[in-house]
Amino acid sequence: MKRIALIGASGFIGSAILNEALNRGCQVTAIVRHPEKINLVNKNLEVKKGDVSSADTVTELCKGADTVISAYNAGWTNPNIYDDTLKIYPAILEGVKKSGVKRLLIVGGAGTLFVSPGLRLMNSGSLPEAYMPGVKSLAKFFLETLTREKEIDWVFFSPAGMISPGKRTGKFRLGKNDLIKDTKGESNISVEDYAMAMIDEVESPSHHKERFTIGY
Repeated sequence: MKRIALIGASGFIGSAILNEALNRGCQVTAIVRHPEKINLVNKNLEVKKGDVSSADTVTELCKGADTVISAYNAGWTNPNIYDDTLKIYPAILEGVKKSGVKRLLIVGGAGTLFVSPGLRLMNSGSLPEAYMPGVKSLAKFFLETLTREKEIDWVFFSPAGMISPGKRTGKFRLGKNDLIKDTKGESNISVEDYAMAMIDEVESPSHHKERFTIGY
C-alpha cells in the first residue's frame, strides 16, 4: 500500500487526486488549510490541518510518506498569488526534503509547455491576462528552482491547456515538454484522467527529476 501525503487535497485537482488515490487503496494523509472541506470517510484517509508556508510544518506532516503530492494553489482570485506561490512552493520543497521523503510530485502548470519550437504557451498571447500572475509564478519556480533541484526525486506534472470536470476514461496521451493537442488543435484533459495518471506515476514511477504532461 502506497502512503501518500497530499498537500491541497480539498482543491479542484487535489480532491480528484484524493478520490483516485483512495479508490486505488492508497493510504492518504490529506494536508489542508480547512479540514472541514473534506467530508470523505475512509479507513485509509487521515486529514491534517497545516500551514504549508512553514517548511518545518511540511516536514512534520509529511514524515512517513512514500510520496508527497503537492496540489497547492495560492488561489486564482488571490491578488497576491504571484508572491504567495514564490514564497510557499520553496517552503514545500524544503520541508519535503527535510522530512526524508524521497519523491515529490507537483501539480504543475501548462504555461511552460511549448506550443511551437522556442515558444511557450505563457508567451503565446493565448492565455487570459487574469491568470498570468499565477502562471508566471509557478513557471518561475519550475524553471529557476525545481529544474536545479538535485537532492529529491521531483516530478512536475503539467496538465493540458484546459483541465475540467469530466470522465475517467483512461484514454489519454503523455508527453514531456510540448503541449498535447487533439486532431482539432485543442488541448484538453479531464481532472479525473489527470488524477488517474498522477496515481499511475505514484504506483509505477516513470519520470524522475523532469516534467511530463498529458492530453487527449
